[in-house]
Amino acid sequence: MDSNRGEFLNTMKILVVDDEPIVLDSCRKVLEEDGFDVRLVPSADEALKVIEGDKFDLLLVDVKMPKHDGMYLMQKVKEQWPDIPIIVMSGYTTAATITDGAKMGAAAFIAKPFTPDELIRELRQVIQKEKQHEKTKSPCN
Repeated sequence: MDSNRGEFLNTMKILVVDDEPIVLDSCRKVLEEDGFDVRLVPSADEALKVIEGDKFDLLLVDVKMPKHDGMYLMQKVKEQWPDIPIIVMSGYTTAATITDGAKMGAAAFIAKPFTPDELIRELRQVIQKEKQHEKTKSPCN
């Protein structure tokens, strides 16, 4: 494991959305170990309900899910909460999936299976990008 883990403020709330319990459990363990406040949901519909009632700093969303997929969820989130960064994860890594995710505003894409260090590294990059974006915003915006 990376010796710099836990360097980010531990108040960040992350919502993980995946229909596979093993992925949810693995992400929870890795993210909580790094100090993040983690909430897990198994579907896009449940994610939308949870987001309406709580504030999240980042979403980690699977692409392939039954009923409504991750792209549907990302579209809905970006319509209502455009400032929430979303990391898309998928076991079906294709150029089209990556391109579609980027067009819809995904902050990053991570291919499954990923290691704990890969997940944390991707998260840190997105967090740093968001912090830089906040610094460059005009106070008048």
